[in-house]
Amino acid sequence: MQENDLLSIKEFAEYSNVKQSVLRYYDEIGLFSPIKRGENGYRYYSHHQLVTLKHINVLINLKTALKEISAVSKHRTPTSILELLVRQEIELDKEMRKLQQAYSITHVFRDLLQAGLAANESEIIECDMMTTSLVMGPRNDFGNDKLFYNSFIHFCHNAEENRINLNYPVGGYFDDMDTFLNSPAQPTHFFSLDPAGTGQKDAGRYIVGFARGFYGEMGDLPERLNAYAKKHSLTPKGPVYIIYLFDEISTSDPSQYLARISIAIKPQKG
Repeated sequence: MQENDLLSIKEFAEYSNVKQSVLRYYDEIGLFSPIKRGENGYRYYSHHQLVTLKHINVLINLKTALKEISAVSKHRTPTSILELLVRQEIELDKEMRKLQQAYSITHVFRDLLQAGLAANESEIIECDMMTTSLVMGPRNDFGNDKLFYNSFIHFCHNAEENRINLNYPVGGYFDDMDTFLNSPAQPTHFFSLDPAGTGQKDAGRYIVGFARGFYGEMGDLPERLNAYAKKHSLTPKGPVYIIYLFDEISTSDPSQYLARISIAIKPQKG
């Protein structure tokens, strides 16, 4: 085959949409080599090699390792390619799950930050809230020392066993208003805001307030929430939820953490 019937590396790169530097690298590692080298050392390719390169490009676009492509390329068969694709499908499935989870975590944190930036921190309001999925941790046992961190560390230590993803924001759950008022730094449970969780914060009417400060620091907010409920003849019906809109992810100053406390209330008659 004469050189004038072949394609130079520049021409072949243009036809194949593969950079010359990549073609040289493929040649160096023995993955895909030119059909001929001229006396001047120049690389020359045949038109038929465009078809061969397509096979490599398809597998590369499927995130197949070059080493694995090289192993099957020269003596490939439908069976060997099927086996490769099955293996690659398993790996891609793992990567897809990781990507979906990363997207989900990003979405949850983004929503919390937007809510925090829009919040009027000095106000206590009554509003409707949507259902929120979560993974509830085991019941906390604060023991005689009543220290917040002992229970929180226990929750984190056993998170994997309880199928709790700590990459999502963690909140606090209280059985009722009285429990929250008596011990606002000692939630009955911790939970993860994992959208795939089987637990949930029910949709409904809530009293909502905000507090700045490190974990467990509520200031006078519990008393103000209770006073608001009494003033407006609202009856708390059950759970109290603490979710941090700003935490260590968004600020380096613990005094600037922003907690949103929501208390489920009974619907008013009339």
